Amino acid sequence: MTPVVFVHGFLGGSRQWQKQAEALTGLDIIALDLPGFGENAHLDALDSIAGYAEWALEELSARGIERFHLIGHSMGGMVVQEMITRAPERVDRLVLYATGAKGVLPGRFETIATSKRRATADGPKATARRIAATWFLERENADAYEDCAEIAQQCNLHTILAGLDAMQDWSGSDRLRAIESRTLVIWGDRDRTYPWCQTEHLWQSIKGANLSVIPDCAHAAHLEKPVLFNKVLGDFFAT
Repeated sequence: MTPVVFVHGFLGGSRQWQKQAEALTGLDIIALDLPGFGENAHLDALDSIAGYAEWALEELSARGIERFHLIGHSMGGMVVQEMITRAPERVDRLVLYATGAKGVLPGRFETIATSKRRATADGPKATARRIAATWFLERENADAYEDCAEIAQQCNLHTILAGLDAMQDWSGSDRLRAIESRTLVIWGDRDRTYPWCQTEHLWQSIKGANLSVIPDCAHAAHLEKPVLFNKVLGDFFAT
């Protein structure tokens, strides 16, 4: 069975995929923690998307995993785009979820420069909780908010700033048309981070890409509407 590798986003971690691991019992799920995040918060964070991609590919090779399906969320979506650019022969199917092809996002809930300035002024814990709230339509009142905020709070200030720098310096737009793996793009229609234009760009630029829009969700559809999200994923990997 081809394993499905999950790559979390900024301030995320492998624990965020628990509902997918529990529901998608027919799939071999591997959830990574990038350096500086989640269970790898003790590791030094990297300051480039390319660096995270190389780390992930090396980590999978070290585990003996050479070919896999790949799903990336938000910043993790940038990472998986870099992974498939560097090792297209290793990726069977690709899911780009709540992400885009550019690190600097017009229409983001705030600019990256503002996030960096506020993180430095407010500290990592307050920053983690504030940004985690933007992932949910109901913000701090969402059922999954506290769990996500707890994961986000594991990041120190260096990790937060390094992650923001990594996104700010990255673009993969000119490489989308070279992607040959079967691809699914997933977007929550109330996402505060990635507007429709970013999602449409992925969908229209990758040959044969499928699109799933999940209604009444913000940036964390896999936690806001897990049953629907898991059904979409299960169908994509089963067909």
